[in-house]
Amino acid sequence: MDFKGYLDASDSVTCIMSVEKKPGGGYGDIRIVAGNQAYIDSIERNNDANSDVAKEKVFVPNSLYTRYFPFDLNFEDFCYRAAVKKEPLHTYVHPERFDIWFNLFFLPITSDDENIGYCSYTYTITVNADSGLMSNIPLETASNVLQTCIKLYSSSDFQTSIDDTVAYIRKLCNANRCCLLMTDFNTRTCRILSDSHVIEGPLGSIKNIINNDFFDIVSTWPDTIAGSDFLMIKNAQDMQVLKERNPIWYESMKQYNMKTLVLFPLNYNGETKGYIWVTDFDVDSALKIRETLELTTYFISYAIANYQLVERLEIMSTVDLLTGVRNRNAMNNLVNDIVEGKTPYPDRLRVVFADLNGLKRINDNEGHVAGDLLLKNAAMVLQNTFPGQNVYRAGGDEFTIFVSGLSDEEFSEKIAHLRTYSDINANNGVCFAVGYCIDDGRNDIRYDMMTADERMYADKEQYYQKHPDLRHK
Repeated sequence: MDFKGYLDASDSVTCIMSVEKKPGGGYGDIRIVAGNQAYIDSIERNNDANSDVAKEKVFVPNSLYTRYFPFDLNFEDFCYRAAVKKEPLHTYVHPERFDIWFNLFFLPITSDDENIGYCSYTYTITVNADSGLMSNIPLETASNVLQTCIKLYSSSDFQTSIDDTVAYIRKLCNANRCCLLMTDFNTRTCRILSDSHVIEGPLGSIKNIINNDFFDIVSTWPDTIAGSDFLMIKNAQDMQVLKERNPIWYESMKQYNMKTLVLFPLNYNGETKGYIWVTDFDVDSALKIRETLELTTYFISYAIANYQLVERLEIMSTVDLLTGVRNRNAMNNLVNDIVEGKTPYPDRLRVVFADLNGLKRINDNEGHVAGDLLLKNAAMVLQNTFPGQNVYRAGGDEFTIFVSGLSDEEFSEKIAHLRTYSDINANNGVCFAVGYCIDDGRNDIRYDMMTADERMYADKEQYYQKHPDLRHK
């Protein structure tokens, strides 16, 4: 077929794609049959801003498209739908492998060969995201995205909002499962943030396989997505491609009896916050699902990033950055909540005050770096002595522990251990003056704290009586 007239009529970067039809509705080779001068220039001009789009810098008509850019299941799907199923398609995407946005158009072209389908492929480029193009979506898709956003921001509780959103997406896709996975590529860890499913699967709970060991599979996903903005597996042919490209992940999916999959990374400011995936979805609604998730994941990524920022600020306001234990602000908040009845009074509460002896001497003689190390070690000793209890750095060298859930014998053993440890390290190392108060039904945390503080100072006086040479050091 002669496409010259068609191509010459287009001022934008345009080429003609051919798709080989296979029996049973599949497809074979996808080729770039011809291109207008703008398309050829985008490949062959090495000094052109778009030259990185092409792997090969010399355009040869009727070449496989993979000669010029990486294999991409999403691109193939668009070519197939336009060339074989005769669907005009449009999308606006930001593939991860590029620093630019693509406005893509696929239009069917009549073919005189029953074994080959044709479509035109036209694109324009923007450096920054164009909100007008992003919002240029069908009315049904816009409604779905809006409903998802309403779910996302409908509750003041973040987890509730995320759970509602994930459940809505699953129902929207008529899928068996929708799962949102949080990832940290620095620590190589991952965890399920939310999961909604109809049937759990042959291996039981998905939490049986989604743990930090699963990150070895997660770490392969960027290469499997291959620089595209998502991955969609709709049929056995797509699954075979996955098997060839990522056999370990394929086997994991096979064990869980997954037939179809759409996977979107949750990217924010160049960082992958996690992934959301839908399995065993309504394949006939694949285009609607893609369009909906493309925009929805943008808002989910922002919501997660915002939540993590608030969480970090919350941690900074309640955690002592030097020692890692809770700070005075967190302690005061807890005490106030107990006094005001917002937090139930702990049963058989014990309040422990531990004042670190010798910090000033270490700071003066060895410097503040050594003093900081002593404080860190002191916090570690208290956390090891009272595991699972809340340890607070109440002041410069003062620590408070609110102990509950222990028998009298267990508590006495821990206090004895702490005092023995302090005696051993009295002259050099972590040594505490200790005072405590057991609440015997008074339910007066301020009284307990005052009593424990007084007893701690009495213990400190005994320490100086044993070591008079250290009193003013």
